[in-house]
Amino acid sequence: MTKRHLQKKLEIFLMDKEKKIIKRLEKLAKLIQKHNFNYHTLDKPKITDQEFDKLVKENDNLEKKYPSLVLKNSPNKNYGSKIKDNFKKIKHDSQMYSLANAFDNNDIKEFIKRSVKFLNLNNEHDFEYICEPKIDGLSLNLVYKNGKLISAGTRGDGFIGEDVTQNILNIKNIPSNLKNDFPDFIEIRGEVFLNKSDFEKLNSKLNNKSKFANPRNAAAGSLRQLDTSISHSRPLKFIPHGIGKCSSKFDKIENYYDQLKNWNITPNNLSKKCNSIEEIIKFYDQIDHKRSGIDYDIDGLVVKINSFKLQERLGYVGKNPRWAVAIKFSAEKANTIIKSVDYQVGRTGAITPVARLQPVNLGGVVISNASLHNFDEINKKNINVKDLVEIERAGDVIPYVTKLVKKNSKLNTKIKPPENCPVCKSNVLKEKDEAILRCTNTYDCSSQKIGRIIHFVSKKSLNIDGFGEKQIKQLFNLKFINKVEDIFNLEKFKSKIIELDGWGELSFTNLINSIKNSKKIPLDKFIYSLGIRFIGEVNAEILANEFKKLDVFISSSNNISMLENIDGLGPKAISSIIEFFSKETNKETIKNLKNHLSITYIKNEVLDNFFSNKHLVFTGTLSELSRDEAKYLAKTKGAKILSSISKKTDFLIAGEKAGSKINKATQLGIKILNENEFLKKINL
Repeated sequence: MTKRHLQKKLEIFLMDKEKKIIKRLEKLAKLIQKHNFNYHTLDKPKITDQEFDKLVKENDNLEKKYPSLVLKNSPNKNYGSKIKDNFKKIKHDSQMYSLANAFDNNDIKEFIKRSVKFLNLNNEHDFEYICEPKIDGLSLNLVYKNGKLISAGTRGDGFIGEDVTQNILNIKNIPSNLKNDFPDFIEIRGEVFLNKSDFEKLNSKLNNKSKFANPRNAAAGSLRQLDTSISHSRPLKFIPHGIGKCSSKFDKIENYYDQLKNWNITPNNLSKKCNSIEEIIKFYDQIDHKRSGIDYDIDGLVVKINSFKLQERLGYVGKNPRWAVAIKFSAEKANTIIKSVDYQVGRTGAITPVARLQPVNLGGVVISNASLHNFDEINKKNINVKDLVEIERAGDVIPYVTKLVKKNSKLNTKIKPPENCPVCKSNVLKEKDEAILRCTNTYDCSSQKIGRIIHFVSKKSLNIDGFGEKQIKQLFNLKFINKVEDIFNLEKFKSKIIELDGWGELSFTNLINSIKNSKKIPLDKFIYSLGIRFIGEVNAEILANEFKKLDVFISSSNNISMLENIDGLGPKAISSIIEFFSKETNKETIKNLKNHLSITYIKNEVLDNFFSNKHLVFTGTLSELSRDEAKYLAKTKGAKILSSISKKTDFLIAGEKAGSKINKATQLGIKILNENEFLKKINL
């Protein structure tokens, strides 16, 4: 064979080889694009992370080996332009709060009664209320500067959300520019949702595995698209319902809503102004009756005090505004049979009996488990296995058994409380003032350990994305984590974790990034994340405001008199704090966490105020304000409120009929202010 023929044969061979490589690269590009779409856009991966990583690795190796054959639509060129690791975080200029819930007429009466008492008014007729359907969607915060839309962020944890600015640009009720009388700065808050009819159309185009469970999930899934073209293709809607920081002032909600209309941001056309409890209840009944005919999902009625001035005076308690409440619609009920009963042990050791049910559809959700609360409730309702019972589910509340419908006469035995912890077999205890049975093995019961880790990474604590109960239990059982601080050392187990079922390089990397992003945490959230019994969000905030620094809180944790003097902190919470810090294991955990976390502290923004960092005690009856409002007002000016007089007290605020505290303050040489002096000093 001549040299020429050999050359030609080699060229043909190389051309065939190139064709095969190009063909393989084209196939890989399609596969990677398809699985990227399934994972990032639909949140419905069809292959494991490990399998996906193999495809990416093969594509990378071929491109490195044959750089001249790299495709125009190479995954390495397009991946970064459409798919990001996650959304950029965005800080809200003012906190986004959540609404407290009411479930019946008595709850709404209590809400109004509390407002009247707090503001020291005569009756509820001093209020006007704006009532509107509570849309079951995704909260959004729009920021406009000089009339121009600057950003759009999800609620997130109330302080920091996800930046979805590019995703909302096609929503008709969100203009890019405000026209006519716009403020220099404003945060407009509302709800993103999908109409029921649009939801049905969207779902009809998806295969069974990709279908959304309900319109709310579809709205959230459509908004939170890393490929913004998907968001733009979905018929998302927006209805405003609130306002955050604003450089202008409005007298009432109705005035604000009128201005929104001028900006082409249309408020809910079903909102109504009411002037009494009776009007609110009547309107609630009307909305409840017609909700099936409304073309978007609603799960209750929001009641807000109309006056912004009164809203400002009422302020907030914990994460909830005092001036608004959400009345949930009546709970959905269904009958089913109890198949068996087992027990769950929570992070505080509480043993909850759980009914395993014959599955039943309740409001579009298939329910197979329901809480039985405690053993006193079981005896009271005379419930047993095989009985026909009624279950109820209201909003996001866990389903629970409400009553016995029909007894199974064949069973005479009763459901008995366990003599030992069903998990660790330790002794159980029922405290005098509780109906709950608890495992006494607080720090070594595996179920309590897992519960503490789940609580630690939850949204209200460190808010670590992609670290759910399933993953935590898996890593705990494999001994990769045993206590909360262990989550910061997971990288040393990388080679083992990525080989586990359901894991891979990508999912592990995402988890590590989420953990790293969670390391900056405010003091109140850190205190809450520790899972101290009776220390919820409100008490955690009280403690953070009081002690300012973690080390000060720790050093004061065994000082009973100091803790008792903190306004709003009850005896159970105080006892729990002392017990928690008496354990060396807890102190060691906090010490370890300090090495991993950056704990941020509350900055006092009112240092020029007369009462900043001063300790105040209130006594007697005030005439202009209620004592609760006076305390709240003082706290907003940087004051610390104490329950009793001591040498630490700076001022005693004395109203009419003041008691023995005046004598003690006089003896200690503490300055006494009457109500008028207090109001003058606080600039009212």
